Amino acid sequence: MRLGSVLSEALRNIGSGVSRAFAMFLAVLLSGTLLGGYEAMTVIDLESQAVQRINAYADVNAIVGGTVDGTACDRLSDAGDGMTGTLAGAMRAGEQVVPLATPGKDISSYDVTPGMIRLIAGNAKADVSGVWVPRDVAKDFGLAVGSALRTREGTTRVAGVFDWPNDGRDTRFAYAFIVPVSASASTFDECWVKRWPADGQMENLLYATLVAGSGSSNAGVTQVNKGFDAHYDARASYVNRSTRWMPWVGLAIGVLVGVFGVRRRRLEYAGALHSGQSKGAQLLGIGVETGVWAGLATFASCALLLAYAVRMSRSDWVAVLAAAVRTPLAVFAGVMVASLLVGLLIRESQLFRFFKKR
Repeated sequence: MRLGSVLSEALRNIGSGVSRAFAMFLAVLLSGTLLGGYEAMTVIDLESQAVQRINAYADVNAIVGGTVDGTACDRLSDAGDGMTGTLAGAMRAGEQVVPLATPGKDISSYDVTPGMIRLIAGNAKADVSGVWVPRDVAKDFGLAVGSALRTREGTTRVAGVFDWPNDGRDTRFAYAFIVPVSASASTFDECWVKRWPADGQMENLLYATLVAGSGSSNAGVTQVNKGFDAHYDARASYVNRSTRWMPWVGLAIGVLVGVFGVRRRRLEYAGALHSGQSKGAQLLGIGVETGVWAGLATFASCALLLAYAVRMSRSDWVAVLAAAVRTPLAVFAGVMVASLLVGLLIRESQLFRFFKKR
């Protein structure tokens, strides 16, 4: 048979309903979308956990109980080894501040290095030319960026306002004035470092910020937010997720669909061979028919997963989609391979046996 004849016959089989293309299309579409969607939901949930930890500063560690070199602490931001989100800064308790608006009420202040301002602001270009205040202080005193803060000690400019919610993190910055100072201005009490993804190397680097010979033998590393598991491993959570086997499940389902689609028409295929159709032409026809309904179903499934990933992902929809589409692609591969292999096993000599079992 010529190529055009094979293609036209395959399309006629699809159009006339001989191949049950719509039912097979639905089987591939539903299996690929449901299994792939479950994978996408799992990855998005893991992604949400990671985002929640990052927003709550659960990935921020601090060295306490020693004397910290502020310059060395700020330089930890350059020790990220190519990892994103590495910020570090030092802090120490400052003088009590008495705003002129409330002369009978003093508020704590903390002297911090420029790196700490960038850490709490989450911005590498944060303004360090004035004091920073948490949202609650700004609300109570009517402050905004650029406002003049008048205190008993003098007037200073508000360089920024930051959020410091009550989510388990260290509460000292929740209601205080944060005053940027030079990293080389004396020493500090603590060094904080924020790094994602977290690893065990940063703890050693934190100890390296201690001033030698300063009696820091009791220094130790702790979490800034102790409300989260200190042993959390984002990579291990992803690698060991329960849905990592979904592509194999999809492949198995695809094989079953492909086997069913060809076996139910084995009498027809054996009869075609008896009528003179070559095995090559028959396999091409099977491949075309299967490729049409399985390919369209896979495309539709991937499109639905794309829409879901873009709509629901909180940070990286590409990573979610890359994990999810493996399943519908595995279903498609299973359908195609199984259809061709089962079609290859059908022989003209089986015609009489198939006829008796019809």
